[in-house]
Amino acid sequence: CDVYHLGLLPYQAAWALQNRLADQRGRDEIPDRLLLVSHPHTYTLGSSGHEENLIWSPGERARRGVEVVRVDRGGDVTYHGPGQLVAYPIIRLNRSDSLRADVVGYIRQLETVVIHALADYGIVGKTITGLTGVWVDTPRGEEKICAIGVKVTTRAVTKHGFALNLNTDLDYFSGIIPCGIADKGVTSLAARLGTPVDETDAARRVAAHFGAVMDLTI
Repeated sequence: CDVYHLGLLPYQAAWALQNRLADQRGRDEIPDRLLLVSHPHTYTLGSSGHEENLIWSPGERARRGVEVVRVDRGGDVTYHGPGQLVAYPIIRLNRSDSLRADVVGYIRQLETVVIHALADYGIVGKTITGLTGVWVDTPRGEEKICAIGVKVTTRAVTKHGFALNLNTDLDYFSGIIPCGIADKGVTSLAARLGTPVDETDAARRVAAHFGAVMDLTI
């Protein structure tokens, strides 16, 4: 699996790149790839996204420089921005009896990747039954540290992925109801550690754990 560290990339450009690579991967023209990026301030709405989960007005979003994009991943609304590590695996799943079963298993694998990466920092990540993503216990209760939303093509190639909050400005999550879940908060690795995170080092750790969990040579 080739890993590409692309730095800060506009959301639409990253999405176009994913589509192009997924098409090439579906035709076996390229190997599996993992794109690691961050984005300017963006709210994305997935296939089950509800406009009412956008709290800030269009004027407030414009003032804060937040773009809104409706995309073809699963899930509701989430935030992308500087200080966040976004991982887009472009890999072919090993299809078993049903693609749906493979997709659910794949999401569980992504959660495991993040849980292992958090453990490197002494942070205990966990899953919550019935919810997607990775959560941590905080003095305020369970809070999400990583959102996950994926799309799998008809050729069993993955797009989209997960967004891990490293040094993220969490104030931008107040402009939405993250993932449509109103009763749980959002946190970041920096908030849990009480100190900024080296984002380059975190990206290397995530890539290494991705390879280990997915049984891929990075």
